[in-house]
Amino acid sequence: MALSVGHVLLINGNASLAKLTAAAARTARCQLTAVTGLKPALSLVAKKQFDLILVDASSFDDEDLKRLLSIDLTRQGHVVIEGRNGANRKNGSAEYLAEPLSLDGLLSRMSQAALRTPSREIPADGEFGGMVGRTLRMQALFEYIRRVAPLEVGVLVHGESGTGKELVARALHQVSGRTGKFVAVNCGAVSPELLSTQLFGHERGSFTGATQSHAGYFEQAQGGTLFLDEITEMPRTLQVYLLRVIETHSLTRVGGSREIPFDVRVIAASNRNLQYAVAAGDLRSDLYFRLLEFPLIIPPLRERREDVPLLAQHFLDQLNERYGTKKRLSADAMDELIKRPWPGNVRELLHTVRREYIMASDAETIEIGAESGQALRRRAGDARQPNGTWSEGPVPRMQGSHEIRFSIGTTFEEMEREVLLKTLAHFHNNKREAARALGVSLKTIYNKLLRYRSQGHITVDAFDDPPEHDGRAA
Repeated sequence: MALSVGHVLLINGNASLAKLTAAAARTARCQLTAVTGLKPALSLVAKKQFDLILVDASSFDDEDLKRLLSIDLTRQGHVVIEGRNGANRKNGSAEYLAEPLSLDGLLSRMSQAALRTPSREIPADGEFGGMVGRTLRMQALFEYIRRVAPLEVGVLVHGESGTGKELVARALHQVSGRTGKFVAVNCGAVSPELLSTQLFGHERGSFTGATQSHAGYFEQAQGGTLFLDEITEMPRTLQVYLLRVIETHSLTRVGGSREIPFDVRVIAASNRNLQYAVAAGDLRSDLYFRLLEFPLIIPPLRERREDVPLLAQHFLDQLNERYGTKKRLSADAMDELIKRPWPGNVRELLHTVRREYIMASDAETIEIGAESGQALRRRAGDARQPNGTWSEGPVPRMQGSHEIRFSIGTTFEEMEREVLLKTLAHFHNNKREAARALGVSLKTIYNKLLRYRSQGHITVDAFDDPPEHDGRAA
């Protein structure tokens, strides 16, 4: 049964409103409580907190309604009062409506209710497994993690870049009770040729340069958890073997013949729409359904803005503790952070707090101007992508001596190869940076390099990754 992510109270609802509210609550996955009469309503809100309170005012006189609204609204969420004469208006946390609520109106308000932050289920610091969040959507996510972590169930984590997919995987490992290591690997950051040996290991002499046997990530995570990020970037041929390994709980090293049993919990993640990835042929459907036993969806930061002040303060506290300072964000700075769109999600907020901490110099109070974010983007270069979204950071640009010119008669394939290879050279063979600059996927970079090598245009050295960039898990 799905967790309710919002608690709704209906007071004195007539038959029509009660039926409509119940239907909206089911659709919005909210828990609905209905009471009749002033005394039961006052007794209930004194003991429990709600994210949305709906009041049918047609059955209350002005005095009773005044008593009802004497409740401590700071402990409650939004209050909607339907059926009062006059124009629609708002008064603090209360909204007065002259006309009856429609189904769309109820659904809209219940969606907002899911973002409320009542303290009834929320720890004081809002922290769980390295994640910070007091909104109900994050609290629901934390509860899902608690429930599924001890079970031998495959988990697929989905969230936009920067939302904290690895933190979710680590929290699952911490709560699971597993005693082995947590091992993370970014499938898009390892070349396709090396990924099989990295995951499953290899025996000595299995290929040129294999001077000794190597235990792969599965064996390293024995008794623990293996986190496979960017699962859609794994070559399809390798996906076949991964599925078999997950189902049989045993593997054979590259160049070996011995079956090695293991006990590893596999958690996969992606920031792509996985159904589209299956349709595009980037992810095998049988592997998709095997991993999709229990999906966990991380909400983007723009959909839980109430967590922005908590997160910003959390990051600032870490900096103050590390460097022995006592800096604080001003109220205006916090308001500015709340208003920003955060396309890079929590990672972008973290980098912003760090940057503003540095720029504040010796000042104890950190101020953030509304223009600062736009000015930084202008100075760094427009990172907007063709689809109108922002990338994780400014798109690197090549300038000066890295200009590329072509002669008449140069084929498109030759131009493409020269652009790719010179872009790689500019970024010191950092394939991730080159992919971002060219607007293609990391997988595309590796596929083209494989083709160029088979055609004799490059050597195997072109696949070497800089030690501080492509070769690490993210």
